Amino acid sequence: MAQTNEEVRDTELHQEEIRPDATATDPVVTNPAPRPATPQEEGPAITWGSYVAFFGALLFFSGLFAEAAGWWKVFDFSVLNGSFGTWETAAGKMASFRGSGGTGARDGFVFALTLLPALIFAIALIHVVEGYGGLKVAQKMLSPLLRPLLGIPGVCGLAMIANLQTTDAAAGMTKVLYEDGLITSRERSIFCGYQISGSAPLSNYFSSGVAVFSILLVPIGLPILVIMIFKFIGGNIVRFYLRATEGRDPQAQTTEGKAGDVA
Repeated sequence: MAQTNEEVRDTELHQEEIRPDATATDPVVTNPAPRPATPQEEGPAITWGSYVAFFGALLFFSGLFAEAAGWWKVFDFSVLNGSFGTWETAAGKMASFRGSGGTGARDGFVFALTLLPALIFAIALIHVVEGYGGLKVAQKMLSPLLRPLLGIPGVCGLAMIANLQTTDAAAGMTKVLYEDGLITSRERSIFCGYQISGSAPLSNYFSSGVAVFSILLVPIGLPILVIMIFKFIGGNIVRFYLRATEGRDPQAQTTEGKAGDVA
């Protein structure tokens, strides 16, 4: 007699998996538990070298050595990133290989080429720091600070410092953090809200803002403080908007759990 579809399905559900070499006393495991990750798969452990890599990267992106005397300048990202050479045009003006007066897609393409050196350099550096365990140090030390302030993990600390003097490098580092699964889509959106508000304030303020320093009626550091406050306000606007429209992202527990593990 032919079995109905329901009988066949019930038979398959109750059928036990028998191994060729199994005995009557051997337990049958149909759904083995996932193998725990090995230390090699979890990444390098935190050592003293991890702290050196983390704090070295912080100083490198902070801009503290940009105006240093002598060879100390080599410890600054913008100095090592350098600049393109220039030449004098027929009109007697100095121009780089991008030229001047360009428009449209062609000028946009050439402008994109000028961003590549900074992006490649910053992304390469973040991978080196990650290889030494520096990002785990950032997660451990900065998560208790950045979680309540912005709702993002401490692993964003290096990109946050880089954003103080360069827009492109910080954006590239954020992309790497997301693609490596270190931050969620929601955390990336919040972090971008922080970055886009007054991006690269140190380099822009102390270059373009020099012209108005002589007429400022407040201390020079006060405008920078205001910019930093509004950067955090911008990130939290995105944070509360996402919370109001989407609710709490279940994936946010992933990076919070990682912060607890390394702590």
